[in-house]
Amino acid sequence: MQVRESNIHIKRNFAKWQAFLKKTGITEFSPKETQQVERTFVWEADGEIMATGSIAGRVLKYIAVCSKVKGHGETFNQLVSKLVSEAATMGRFHLFVFTKPQYVQSFGFVGFHALAVVDDGAIMESGTPDVHDYIQDLPHFADQDDSQIAGIVMNANPFTNGHRYLVEQASKENDHVYVFVVSQEASLFTASERYQLVQAGCADLDNVTVVPGGDYMVSYATFPAYFLKDDQNVAHFQAALDATLFKEQIAAPLNITRRYVGSEPFSPTTDIYNQELTRVLPPEVEVKVLDRAANADQDVISATKVRAAIANDELAVVQKYVPQTTRSFIQNHWSDLRARIKEGSLE
Repeated sequence: MQVRESNIHIKRNFAKWQAFLKKTGITEFSPKETQQVERTFVWEADGEIMATGSIAGRVLKYIAVCSKVKGHGETFNQLVSKLVSEAATMGRFHLFVFTKPQYVQSFGFVGFHALAVVDDGAIMESGTPDVHDYIQDLPHFADQDDSQIAGIVMNANPFTNGHRYLVEQASKENDHVYVFVVSQEASLFTASERYQLVQAGCADLDNVTVVPGGDYMVSYATFPAYFLKDDQNVAHFQAALDATLFKEQIAAPLNITRRYVGSEPFSPTTDIYNQELTRVLPPEVEVKVLDRAANADQDVISATKVRAAIANDELAVVQKYVPQTTRSFIQNHWSDLRARIKEGSLE
């Protein structure tokens, strides 16, 4: 078999690649899954694709080998090794793969380690720095093993009085609180800005430690799910995988025994996430769902309303929902934030 790179963003290449993958049982080719693909390699025999794999950021995806290939396992190993090697030339030495549970062992033979496995899929990683390095680099406490420790994961786009309420409650009820700020760059406020706003908004709470979420607290909705069957619930799968990852790789080594979340009356997807947290985390990690905070006008606080107010040039409205630290930042960066929105960053 010959190996070559194929640009699947060219229609004829995409059609041939898609037809092969459909034969292997992969049927999800939405733009959300395929647009992030940067490089694709195909193994061909007599002009027909016999195996393929792609690189999307630091995720390897759309990996498949035709069942007719002799030495199926050897071809799979060569395929993954090729992707890892090519990723290295791109400066990417820490990689992830999302796959079906039955393929966890196969990826294990080529250096990947399972981070979380649920009924419908698994997330695995290879290279460094890995999850153990991430945990080791986080602040630890002298009484870590004997303390009541809570965890909160937030995007904080931006940090609002609602976020502050959640952190305050956790601070009152626990010895230590880790606030993990999602590090993904897919928001109006950059990862660095959101991290700084959370730090500033929690600076007076001595038992609260704000840390970056790194590679392990990302937006669960971005987890690849192309290998699921059409009738499987993607949102439930992604949320369950995220919850399992938090429970086994984050909460356990840090002795986090409580997770705080806000109730979600408006977003069905976030409500599903809360449901999965409540199903997956206990009994090791108690889930505390707090009602969403409201302002003096009994208006429920949300970051979405803040972003909308910025888009509508309503600074006075912003002030109803955010603490002084966030308010000052927004006021000082008003023109820049509105320019980002005009460029299409209202997320």
